[in-house]
Amino acid sequence: MRNLSPSLSAAQKKPSARPCPMVEVFQATGGIARLTWTQVYGGQEPDHFHDAAISPAGPYMYRLRTDSSDNLLYQRITDPGPASPWQDWERWVTTACAAAICAPPAGLSVLAFRIGTDGHVYRRESGDYGNTWGNWTDMAYAGPAPASYRLAACHKSSTQAIVIYSDGVDLYRSRWSSGSGWEPFAKWTGSVHSVTGVAVSYLGDWNIVVTGEDSAEKPGVWTCVLGDGYSAAPGSWSSLKELTSAEKGSGTSFSFPSLNTATVPRAFFVEAFAGPEPSSRLHWTHSLATADFVDNLWREPVPFNQASGYGAAACYSNLHLWLSMPGSVWRGDVMPDHVDVTGDVVHIQAEARETSGGITIALRNDDGRFSSVGQPGSRYEPVKLGSEIRFSPGYVTAAGNEVSSGLAFWITGWEYVSAAPSPVSGPPSSVLRLHASDAWALLDGWKARRTHNWQAGNKNILQILSFIFARAGLELASVTSSSQLTSLKPALAIHPGESGRSAVLRLLSLVPDVIFFRGNYAYVKNPQAADNTDYTYELSATSHGHPIFEGQYAVEAKGANRVQVFGADLLTEDWDWAEIGLVLDRLAQVHDVNLDSAAKAHARGQAVLRDAAIHAGDGHILVPLNCGQELYDVVGITDQRAGLAGARRRVVGLTHTYAPAKGRYDLRIELGGV
Repeated sequence: MRNLSPSLSAAQKKPSARPCPMVEVFQATGGIARLTWTQVYGGQEPDHFHDAAISPAGPYMYRLRTDSSDNLLYQRITDPGPASPWQDWERWVTTACAAAICAPPAGLSVLAFRIGTDGHVYRRESGDYGNTWGNWTDMAYAGPAPASYRLAACHKSSTQAIVIYSDGVDLYRSRWSSGSGWEPFAKWTGSVHSVTGVAVSYLGDWNIVVTGEDSAEKPGVWTCVLGDGYSAAPGSWSSLKELTSAEKGSGTSFSFPSLNTATVPRAFFVEAFAGPEPSSRLHWTHSLATADFVDNLWREPVPFNQASGYGAAACYSNLHLWLSMPGSVWRGDVMPDHVDVTGDVVHIQAEARETSGGITIALRNDDGRFSSVGQPGSRYEPVKLGSEIRFSPGYVTAAGNEVSSGLAFWITGWEYVSAAPSPVSGPPSSVLRLHASDAWALLDGWKARRTHNWQAGNKNILQILSFIFARAGLELASVTSSSQLTSLKPALAIHPGESGRSAVLRLLSLVPDVIFFRGNYAYVKNPQAADNTDYTYELSATSHGHPIFEGQYAVEAKGANRVQVFGADLLTEDWDWAEIGLVLDRLAQVHDVNLDSAAKAHARGQAVLRDAAIHAGDGHILVPLNCGQELYDVVGITDQRAGLAGARRRVVGLTHTYAPAKGRYDLRIELGGV
């Protein structure tokens, strides 16, 4: 159950309680802004090697690009926007094969790098926001393969930076600090067949994205960190972790990544296909709000509406994420636009079930205020397909208006409902009815693009669940969990076309744990018969607690009271003898070769019995809306007429209803066994 303040907890129990729910719409998914891109420049510069950086002071945007004649061209834009002189370039040298540029979050310095046609890495520095530049300094010899050179650089601060280059097979890095200068280039500890791109950004460590082919010549995109003391020891390389990949011989390749931390790490890369209808397109993805880069939890990469063979350079300033290509520049807002529609609500019904949920919201439209939903520049622009609705129930309390945030849904559609005045329908009316689904629908919307395989003993169930939720843009945490959640490491495959919802339910069938949602987060819970009571309700003449409007309580035989588990060369049985004595045995059988010990098999059998116990109870209560109630809470019920005194039930469904014209603000709680 969500924590409520004492004043809110007290207010929701009073007969005179005054509702004050809040309804907001955000252009976000999983709490992360859904970027709306605006193209601020479209020119004729040919696609080729390029990079970009921003100094927030000013601000100044710096762009470097090469062309097919090995010219290196430079540009500095003050206060970038649609009217900026994007077509103006200054030629620096005529011998450049690759280039990179970086600027610190604060400070005057800017660093530029290039790999020349002679195979050497060169550095150039500016101390006045890129207005004037020093001479080129030779840093190292990169090797004899110009077509394979890749280059990336970034600042940690105004006094520390890094440059990384690839000769097509390995990565080499050199770090700089104002106190000790540039260190000699050092080879990484990773190993791949080939490197087609590298990107670096700083957040606790030097976070890196690499594209190319692994040792088995399988094309892919990987992440790793060069430690700076946060997730890894300073100077140490983590292992490569796959972000996405394709099969060898599929004609698919990945290259030219870019990485920036604009509120969360955001990665861009080129995915190309050399088939009968060849393509080369930019793709993007982002990590999660609270995930560390080393966790490698990324939303499923999505194509961007721009063909590109050399990718896009991503840089961030003044609440904007910029994407720069030689002939085009894009800008997106990283803070989600939102609108509060609370004052327009005429009806809400929000449901949460064990594996589904949704909300329907009716908004007054008698003056046509919602006729322009989703249109740029309108007040209701955030109301779009896929936008996030946050419904926060609340009451007017002694401390003022208080709400409990915890319910999030994503818009799947809407409808306008109008009625002319008539003896049947009454006065004229017009409403906009929004329909939205909860995070289960986001999971269902993610379909595996390729086969994801986990060998037995590789990842535990919690780790696999975290991967699936991340692919749908959701975070996963735990309230309580079973030992099986982290000890079981099953052999598992998610095949192309299978939804995240289906895969999650398959995994949950292996453990006693359940999942519920609180806003953008999924939470794991291991329901136990001994769980404490989270909240109490009363139906009695002398009640001073949270009242019950109506109640229905049912007891049913369990779906299973005997469980046989067939594992790897073993068979175990678990029983509910009390129930068997009443209704004889109701057998359930489990077949799972991942279960290689009697202890694991018995744990599965007990989990099946626990689930049967929870779903043997039935019924519901209707109560004044409880702002903090959640799925799988344990509630105590006192209903003298039904002979219940502190009877414990588990919450297995919730329906929130707000209809101010009818005086309704209630919660229907579906009940199960504890």
